[in-house]
Amino acid sequence: MGTKKNVEVENPIPARLKAARKKAKITQKDLGVKIGMEESSASGRMNHYEKGRHVPDIGTLTRMAEELGVPLNYFFCKDDVTAELVCLIDKLSDEEKTELLKKLNSEKSA
Repeated sequence: MGTKKNVEVENPIPARLKAARKKAKITQKDLGVKIGMEESSASGRMNHYEKGRHVPDIGTLTRMAEELGVPLNYFFCKDDVTAELVCLIDKLSDEEKTELLKKLNSEKSA
């Protein structure tokens, strides 16, 4: 049997969440309230998510993505370039996405 390497992967969600919130020019409290959190605890809960003390469940993360105008997979990107690309691709029509995929595949095989 092979040995599994214990690879520690840093959670990208806190940094992505903070970046998207700041780009949207919204406070932690306002974002929390807009996604359904109690006003009294919204700022603290959002701060815990951005600091990585707690990880939002997928439903909460989906509501955050919708409110911040980013695709859900944005939160899971390890680097800034990929994060920016998924945001740009998300804005394309289905037809444009298909054309981009064809173009990238043809360049890859060339």
